Amino acid sequence: YPTGMLAVDPEEVVRMHTSSGTTGRPTAIFHTRQDIENWAEIMARCLAMAGATSKDIFQNMTGYGLFTGGLGLHYGAERLGMWTIPAGAGNTARQIMLMKDFHVTVIHATPSYAMHIAERMLSEGEDPKTLGLKIGVLGAEPYTEEMRLKLQDIYGFKVFNSYGLSEMNGPGVAFECTYQNGMHVWEDSYIVEIIDPNTLEPCKPGEVGELVMTTLRRTAQPIIRYRTRDLTRIIPGECPCGRKHARLDRMIGRSDDMLIVRGVNVFPSQIEEVLMKHEWVGGNYVIHLTTIGAMDEMAVKVEISKTAFDGSIETLRKLRDQLQRQLREQVGFNVHVEVMEPGSLPASEGKAKRVIDERERR
Repeated sequence: YPTGMLAVDPEEVVRMHTSSGTTGRPTAIFHTRQDIENWAEIMARCLAMAGATSKDIFQNMTGYGLFTGGLGLHYGAERLGMWTIPAGAGNTARQIMLMKDFHVTVIHATPSYAMHIAERMLSEGEDPKTLGLKIGVLGAEPYTEEMRLKLQDIYGFKVFNSYGLSEMNGPGVAFECTYQNGMHVWEDSYIVEIIDPNTLEPCKPGEVGELVMTTLRRTAQPIIRYRTRDLTRIIPGECPCGRKHARLDRMIGRSDDMLIVRGVNVFPSQIEEVLMKHEWVGGNYVIHLTTIGAMDEMAVKVEISKTAFDGSIETLRKLRDQLQRQLREQVGFNVHVEVMEPGSLPASEGKAKRVIDERERR
Protein backbone atom coordinates (compact mmCIF):
# COMPACT_ATOMS: atom_id res chain seq x y z
CA TYR A 1 0.00 0.00 0.00
CA PRO A 2 -0.56 2.33 -1.72
CA THR A 3 0.89 1.36 -5.15
CA GLY A 4 3.32 -1.49 -4.50
CA MET A 5 1.15 -4.02 -6.39
CA LEU A 6 0.74 -1.88 -9.51
CA ALA A 7 2.15 -3.73 -12.55
CA VAL A 8 1.71 -1.08 -15.28
CA ASP A 9 2.70 2.55 -15.73
CA PRO A 10 0.44 4.80 -13.62
CA GLU A 11 -0.87 6.59 -16.72
CA GLU A 12 -2.50 3.32 -17.82
CA VAL A 13 -4.69 3.23 -14.71
CA VAL A 14 -8.25 4.47 -15.29
CA ARG A 15 -9.86 3.49 -11.97
CA MET A 16 -9.01 2.53 -8.39
CA HIS A 17 -11.12 0.73 -5.82
CA THR A 18 -10.24 -0.47 -2.33
CA SER A 19 -11.16 -3.54 -0.32
CA SER A 20 -14.18 -3.22 1.97
CA GLY A 21 -12.43 -4.30 5.18
CA THR A 22 -13.16 -2.12 8.21
CA THR A 23 -9.83 -2.38 10.03
CA GLY A 24 -6.34 -1.25 9.10
CA ARG A 25 -5.29 0.06 5.73
CA PRO A 26 -7.42 -1.11 2.82
CA THR A 27 -6.01 -2.95 -0.18
CA ALA A 28 -5.81 -0.66 -3.21
CA ILE A 29 -7.12 -2.26 -6.42
CA PHE A 30 -6.15 -0.83 -9.83
CA HIS A 31 -7.78 -1.21 -13.25
CA THR A 32 -6.72 -0.41 -16.79
CA ARG A 33 -9.32 0.30 -19.46
CA GLN A 34 -9.02 -3.33 -20.61
CA ASP A 35 -9.51 -4.55 -17.04
CA ILE A 36 -12.77 -2.59 -16.81
CA GLU A 37 -13.95 -4.02 -20.16
CA ASN A 38 -13.17 -7.58 -19.08
CA TRP A 39 -14.89 -7.07 -15.72
CA ALA A 40 -18.05 -5.70 -17.34
CA GLU A 41 -18.08 -8.68 -19.71
CA ILE A 42 -17.91 -11.34 -17.00
CA MET A 43 -20.50 -9.48 -14.89
CA ALA A 44 -22.85 -9.45 -17.88
CA ARG A 45 -22.25 -13.20 -18.25
CA CYS A 46 -23.17 -13.69 -14.58
CA LEU A 47 -26.46 -11.83 -14.90
CA ALA A 48 -27.36 -13.59 -18.14
CA MET A 49 -26.57 -16.97 -16.57
CA ALA A 50 -29.15 -16.19 -13.85
CA GLY A 51 -31.76 -15.50 -16.51
CA ALA A 52 -31.59 -11.69 -16.80
CA THR A 53 -32.01 -10.09 -20.24
CA SER A 54 -32.04 -6.63 -21.81
CA LYS A 55 -35.80 -6.53 -21.12
CA ASP A 56 -35.23 -6.46 -17.35
CA ILE A 57 -35.04 -3.40 -15.11
CA PHE A 58 -32.18 -3.59 -12.61
CA GLN A 59 -31.94 -1.77 -9.26
CA ASN A 60 -28.51 -1.72 -7.64
CA MET A 61 -28.83 -1.31 -3.86
CA THR A 62 -25.18 -1.56 -2.84
CA GLY A 63 -22.69 1.23 -2.22
CA TYR A 64 -20.90 2.89 -5.09
CA GLY A 65 -17.55 4.66 -4.71
CA LEU A 66 -14.57 2.66 -3.47
CA PHE A 67 -16.63 -0.50 -2.83
CA THR A 68 -16.37 -2.74 -5.92
CA GLY A 69 -19.93 -4.12 -5.70
CA GLY A 70 -21.68 -0.99 -6.91
CA LEU A 71 -19.87 -0.15 -10.14
CA GLY A 72 -19.04 -3.82 -10.86
CA LEU A 73 -22.70 -4.87 -11.11
CA HIS A 74 -23.66 -1.54 -12.70
CA TYR A 75 -21.28 -1.93 -15.65
CA GLY A 76 -22.30 -5.57 -16.12
CA ALA A 77 -26.01 -4.71 -16.13
CA GLU A 78 -25.45 -1.97 -18.70
CA ARG A 79 -23.33 -4.29 -20.84
CA LEU A 80 -26.23 -6.75 -20.86
CA GLY A 81 -28.52 -3.91 -21.94
CA MET A 82 -30.65 -3.70 -18.80
CA TRP A 83 -32.37 -0.49 -17.71
CA THR A 84 -30.13 0.24 -14.73
CA ILE A 85 -31.09 2.24 -11.62
CA PRO A 86 -28.02 3.19 -9.50
CA ALA A 87 -29.99 3.49 -6.25
CA GLY A 88 -26.99 2.93 -3.99
CA ALA A 89 -27.25 1.79 -0.39
CA GLY A 90 -29.74 2.90 2.24
CA ASN A 91 -32.92 5.04 2.24
CA THR A 92 -35.26 2.05 2.38
CA ALA A 93 -38.43 4.05 1.69
CA ARG A 94 -36.92 5.33 -1.56
CA GLN A 95 -35.74 1.86 -2.55
CA ILE A 96 -39.29 0.52 -2.21
CA MET A 97 -40.70 3.49 -4.09
CA LEU A 98 -38.29 2.98 -7.01
CA MET A 99 -39.06 -0.74 -7.22
CA LYS A 100 -42.78 0.00 -7.36
CA ASP A 101 -42.73 3.00 -9.68
CA PHE A 102 -40.34 1.59 -12.29
CA HIS A 103 -41.50 -2.05 -12.09
CA VAL A 104 -38.03 -3.36 -11.22
CA THR A 105 -37.47 -7.06 -11.98
CA VAL A 106 -33.86 -7.63 -10.81
CA ILE A 107 -32.18 -6.33 -7.64
CA HIS A 108 -28.66 -6.47 -6.23
CA ALA A 109 -28.22 -6.16 -2.45
CA THR A 110 -26.68 -7.80 0.58
CA PRO A 111 -28.93 -10.59 1.92
CA SER A 112 -29.34 -8.79 5.24
CA TYR A 113 -30.53 -5.61 3.51
CA ALA A 114 -32.92 -7.55 1.26
CA MET A 115 -34.41 -9.05 4.42
CA HIS A 116 -34.61 -5.60 6.04
CA ILE A 117 -36.59 -4.22 3.07
CA ALA A 118 -39.00 -7.17 3.22
CA GLU A 119 -39.57 -6.72 6.95
CA ARG A 120 -40.10 -2.98 6.45
CA MET A 121 -42.82 -3.72 3.87
CA LEU A 122 -44.46 -6.39 6.02
CA SER A 123 -44.52 -4.05 9.04
CA GLU A 124 -46.41 -1.52 6.91
CA GLY A 125 -48.94 -4.12 5.78
CA GLU A 126 -47.45 -4.63 2.31
CA ASP A 127 -46.58 -7.94 0.66
CA PRO A 128 -43.09 -8.00 -0.96
CA LYS A 129 -44.46 -10.40 -3.58
CA THR A 130 -46.50 -7.53 -5.05
CA LEU A 131 -43.23 -5.92 -6.25
CA GLY A 132 -43.07 -8.52 -9.03
CA LEU A 133 -39.32 -9.10 -8.70
CA LYS A 134 -37.90 -12.06 -10.65
CA ILE A 135 -34.24 -12.21 -9.60
CA GLY A 136 -32.35 -11.30 -6.45
CA VAL A 137 -28.55 -11.11 -6.83
CA LEU A 138 -27.27 -11.32 -3.26
CA GLY A 139 -23.68 -11.30 -2.04
CA ALA A 140 -20.92 -9.34 -0.24
CA GLU A 141 -21.58 -11.27 3.00
CA PRO A 142 -21.93 -15.00 3.78
CA TYR A 143 -25.45 -16.37 4.10
CA THR A 144 -26.91 -19.83 4.48
CA GLU A 145 -29.23 -21.84 2.26
CA GLU A 146 -31.88 -21.35 4.94
CA MET A 147 -31.62 -17.57 4.50
CA ARG A 148 -31.92 -17.97 0.72
CA LEU A 149 -35.08 -20.09 1.04
CA LYS A 150 -36.62 -17.62 3.49
CA LEU A 151 -35.99 -14.69 1.11
CA GLN A 152 -37.31 -16.62 -1.88
CA ASP A 153 -40.48 -17.42 0.04
CA ILE A 154 -40.99 -13.80 1.14
CA TYR A 155 -40.38 -12.18 -2.25
CA GLY A 156 -41.45 -14.96 -4.59
CA PHE A 157 -38.28 -14.58 -6.69
CA LYS A 158 -35.14 -16.66 -7.23
CA VAL A 159 -32.06 -15.73 -5.21
CA PHE A 160 -28.68 -16.22 -6.86
CA ASN A 161 -25.48 -16.49 -4.89
CA SER A 162 -22.60 -14.36 -6.11
CA TYR A 163 -18.94 -14.61 -5.14
CA GLY A 164 -16.22 -12.08 -5.63
CA LEU A 165 -13.42 -10.27 -3.88
CA SER A 166 -11.76 -6.95 -4.57
CA GLU A 167 -8.35 -8.45 -5.30
CA MET A 168 -9.77 -10.47 -8.21
CA ASN A 169 -11.84 -7.49 -9.60
CA GLY A 170 -14.78 -7.51 -7.23
CA PRO A 171 -18.06 -9.35 -7.90
CA GLY A 172 -18.25 -11.71 -10.85
CA VAL A 173 -15.61 -14.29 -9.96
CA ALA A 174 -18.27 -17.01 -9.69
CA PHE A 175 -22.04 -17.04 -10.03
CA GLU A 176 -24.97 -19.45 -9.94
CA CYS A 177 -26.91 -20.54 -12.99
CA THR A 178 -30.67 -21.13 -12.95
CA TYR A 179 -30.14 -24.57 -11.34
CA GLN A 180 -28.75 -22.85 -8.19
CA ASN A 181 -26.44 -25.76 -7.40
CA GLY A 182 -23.02 -24.16 -7.15
CA MET A 183 -21.27 -21.07 -8.46
CA HIS A 184 -19.63 -21.41 -11.87
CA VAL A 185 -16.12 -19.93 -11.95
CA TRP A 186 -15.10 -18.07 -15.11
CA GLU A 187 -12.03 -20.17 -15.76
CA ASP A 188 -10.88 -18.04 -18.68
CA SER A 189 -10.26 -15.32 -16.07
CA TYR A 190 -9.29 -17.24 -12.91
CA ILE A 191 -7.48 -20.38 -11.78
CA VAL A 192 -9.00 -21.87 -8.62
CA GLU A 193 -7.39 -24.19 -6.05
CA ILE A 194 -8.57 -25.54 -2.70
CA ILE A 195 -5.92 -26.03 0.00
CA ASP A 196 -5.75 -27.07 3.63
CA PRO A 197 -5.36 -23.70 5.43
CA ASN A 198 -3.02 -25.24 8.01
CA THR A 199 -0.73 -27.47 5.93
CA LEU A 200 -1.17 -25.54 2.63
CA GLU A 201 -1.41 -28.88 0.84
CA PRO A 202 -4.03 -29.36 -1.92
CA CYS A 203 -7.33 -30.77 -0.72
CA LYS A 204 -8.79 -33.92 -2.24
CA PRO A 205 -11.57 -33.39 -4.81
CA GLY A 206 -14.78 -32.36 -3.04
CA GLU A 207 -13.06 -31.60 0.29
CA VAL A 208 -13.64 -28.27 2.04
CA GLY A 209 -10.62 -26.02 2.31
CA GLU A 210 -9.36 -22.50 1.67
CA LEU A 211 -9.94 -21.02 -1.77
CA VAL A 212 -6.79 -19.85 -3.56
CA MET A 213 -7.08 -17.81 -6.77
CA THR A 214 -4.88 -16.64 -9.64
CA THR A 215 -5.88 -13.94 -12.14
CA LEU A 216 -5.49 -14.62 -15.88
CA ARG A 217 -6.75 -11.40 -17.51
CA ARG A 218 -5.87 -8.64 -15.05
CA THR A 219 -3.25 -6.24 -16.41
CA ALA A 220 -2.97 -3.45 -13.83
CA GLN A 221 -2.73 -5.83 -10.87
CA PRO A 222 -2.24 -9.50 -11.73
CA ILE A 223 -2.08 -11.75 -8.67
CA ILE A 224 -0.74 -15.30 -8.41
CA ARG A 225 -2.08 -17.81 -5.85
CA TYR A 226 -3.89 -15.38 -3.59
CA ARG A 227 -5.15 -16.85 -0.31
CA THR A 228 -8.74 -15.65 0.03
CA ARG A 229 -9.30 -17.08 3.55
CA ASP A 230 -12.74 -18.17 2.30
CA LEU A 231 -13.68 -21.80 3.01
CA THR A 232 -15.47 -23.78 0.31
CA ARG A 233 -15.05 -26.80 -1.97
CA ILE A 234 -15.16 -27.57 -5.68
CA ILE A 235 -18.36 -29.49 -6.40
CA PRO A 236 -17.58 -32.72 -8.29
CA GLY A 237 -19.44 -33.65 -11.46
CA GLU A 238 -21.08 -31.53 -14.12
CA CYS A 239 -23.96 -29.10 -13.85
CA PRO A 240 -27.24 -29.92 -15.65
CA CYS A 241 -27.00 -26.53 -17.37
CA GLY A 242 -24.19 -27.92 -19.54
CA ARG A 243 -21.48 -25.45 -18.55
CA LYS A 244 -18.11 -27.07 -17.97
CA HIS A 245 -16.64 -24.53 -15.55
CA ALA A 246 -15.62 -25.61 -12.06
CA ARG A 247 -18.37 -24.96 -9.51
CA LEU A 248 -17.72 -23.57 -6.05
CA ASP A 249 -19.98 -24.54 -3.17
CA ARG A 250 -21.48 -21.88 -0.90
CA MET A 251 -18.84 -20.23 1.32
CA ILE A 252 -19.19 -21.64 4.82
CA GLY A 253 -17.14 -18.85 6.37
CA ARG A 254 -13.58 -17.62 6.51
CA SER A 255 -10.63 -19.42 8.02
CA ASP A 256 -9.94 -16.29 10.10
CA ASP A 257 -13.62 -15.83 11.10
CA MET A 258 -13.91 -19.12 12.94
CA LEU A 259 -14.87 -18.59 16.59
CA ILE A 260 -13.33 -20.76 19.30
CA VAL A 261 -15.74 -20.87 22.23
CA ARG A 262 -14.95 -23.17 25.18
CA GLY A 263 -12.54 -25.03 22.91
CA VAL A 264 -15.23 -25.62 20.26
CA ASN A 265 -14.84 -24.37 16.69
CA VAL A 266 -17.96 -22.42 15.69
CA PHE A 267 -18.77 -20.58 12.46
CA PRO A 268 -21.46 -17.87 12.45
CA SER A 269 -23.10 -19.74 9.56
CA GLN A 270 -23.89 -22.62 11.94
CA ILE A 271 -25.92 -20.26 14.11
CA GLU A 272 -27.74 -18.75 11.12
CA GLU A 273 -28.57 -22.23 9.83
CA VAL A 274 -30.53 -22.96 13.02
CA LEU A 275 -32.23 -19.56 13.17
CA MET A 276 -33.42 -19.38 9.58
CA LYS A 277 -35.22 -22.73 9.73
CA HIS A 278 -37.95 -20.96 11.71
CA GLU A 279 -40.59 -18.91 9.93
CA TRP A 280 -41.12 -16.76 13.01
CA VAL A 281 -37.50 -15.58 13.07
CA GLY A 282 -36.90 -12.18 11.49
CA GLY A 283 -33.85 -11.47 9.38
CA ASN A 284 -31.81 -9.63 12.00
CA TYR A 285 -29.66 -11.29 14.65
CA VAL A 286 -26.39 -10.73 16.52
CA ILE A 287 -23.95 -13.16 18.16
CA HIS A 288 -22.48 -11.66 21.35
CA LEU A 289 -19.39 -13.20 23.00
CA THR A 290 -18.35 -12.30 26.56
CA THR A 291 -16.32 -13.73 29.44
CA ILE A 292 -17.99 -14.52 32.76
CA GLY A 293 -15.53 -15.68 35.38
CA ALA A 294 -13.12 -17.91 33.49
CA MET A 295 -15.67 -19.09 30.93
CA ASP A 296 -16.53 -17.85 27.46
CA GLU A 297 -20.23 -17.21 27.01
CA MET A 298 -22.22 -16.95 23.78
CA ALA A 299 -25.51 -15.08 23.53
CA VAL A 300 -27.67 -14.78 20.43
CA LYS A 301 -30.08 -11.88 20.09
CA VAL A 302 -32.70 -12.48 17.42
CA GLU A 303 -35.73 -10.52 16.31
CA ILE A 304 -39.12 -12.15 15.95
CA SER A 305 -40.94 -11.30 12.73
CA LYS A 306 -43.77 -8.79 13.07
CA THR A 307 -46.32 -11.22 11.67
CA ALA A 308 -45.46 -13.83 14.32
CA PHE A 309 -45.41 -11.53 17.38
CA ASP A 310 -48.64 -11.61 19.38
CA GLY A 311 -47.39 -9.38 22.19
CA SER A 312 -47.20 -12.26 24.67
CA ILE A 313 -44.18 -12.66 26.95
CA GLU A 314 -45.06 -16.37 27.21
CA THR A 315 -44.70 -16.70 23.42
CA LEU A 316 -41.23 -15.14 23.54
CA ARG A 317 -40.22 -17.49 26.38
CA LYS A 318 -41.33 -20.62 24.50
CA LEU A 319 -39.55 -19.59 21.32
CA ARG A 320 -36.40 -18.74 23.29
CA ASP A 321 -36.34 -22.16 24.97
CA GLN A 322 -36.81 -23.87 21.61
CA LEU A 323 -33.86 -22.03 20.04
CA GLN A 324 -31.61 -22.58 23.07
CA ARG A 325 -32.19 -26.32 22.83
CA GLN A 326 -31.50 -26.45 19.09
CA LEU A 327 -28.37 -24.28 19.33
CA ARG A 328 -26.98 -26.49 22.10
CA GLU A 329 -27.48 -29.51 19.82
CA GLN A 330 -25.70 -27.66 17.01
CA VAL A 331 -22.60 -26.35 18.85
CA GLY A 332 -22.39 -28.60 21.90
CA PHE A 333 -22.63 -26.01 24.70
CA ASN A 334 -25.28 -23.75 26.22
CA VAL A 335 -26.12 -20.62 24.25
CA HIS A 336 -28.17 -17.87 25.85
CA VAL A 337 -30.94 -16.68 23.50
CA GLU A 338 -32.79 -13.39 23.69
CA VAL A 339 -35.88 -13.15 21.47
CA MET A 340 -36.54 -9.49 20.76
CA GLU A 341 -39.41 -7.49 19.35
CA PRO A 342 -39.30 -6.49 15.66
CA GLY A 343 -36.99 -3.56 14.95
CA SER A 344 -35.06 -3.91 18.24
CA LEU A 345 -31.67 -4.47 16.61
CA PRO A 346 -29.95 -1.90 14.40
CA ALA A 347 -30.64 -2.52 10.70
CA SER A 348 -27.63 -2.88 8.41
CA GLU A 349 -27.65 -1.28 4.95
CA GLY A 350 -24.22 -2.63 4.01
CA LYS A 351 -22.42 -5.74 5.18
CA ALA A 352 -24.11 -6.94 8.35
CA LYS A 353 -22.00 -7.14 11.52
CA ARG A 354 -23.14 -10.44 13.00
CA VAL A 355 -20.49 -11.03 15.70
CA ILE A 356 -19.61 -8.78 18.65
CA ASP A 357 -16.66 -10.27 20.53
CA GLU A 358 -16.07 -8.64 23.92
CA ARG A 359 -14.24 -11.52 25.56
CA GLU A 360 -11.30 -10.90 27.87
CA ARG A 361 -7.99 -11.84 26.25
CA ARG A 362 -5.99 -14.10 28.52
